[in-house]
Amino acid sequence: MVERTKNMAGPLLMGGEIADAVIEAAKIDNPGKDIIVDDHTAYVRIEADGGMIIREETVGECLGRPFEIRDLEVKLSGYSGFIETHDDYVRFYLDKVL
Repeated sequence: MVERTKNMAGPLLMGGEIADAVIEAAKIDNPGKDIIVDDHTAYVRIEADGGMIIREETVGECLGRPFEIRDLEVKLSGYSGFIETHDDYVRFYLDKVL
């Protein structure tokens, strides 16, 4: 089991189909990183040491249908670290690694 550190960053999403696809996409979009998933059914915390990128295209592939990054924002309850949004991806990160 991967241990949480002070350097974790990532989304807190409402549980469901999009959260499941984001978990899968996080693993694909962040090769070499351990993605930690804390699933509480109603919400899911997804984190990685130093942060992660979630790409619109990858989430759509995981869902098996078109997906827009703004659809992620609707399901986003919160996040750890900082967030940087772009047209086709979202980056969760820390200002500096502790």
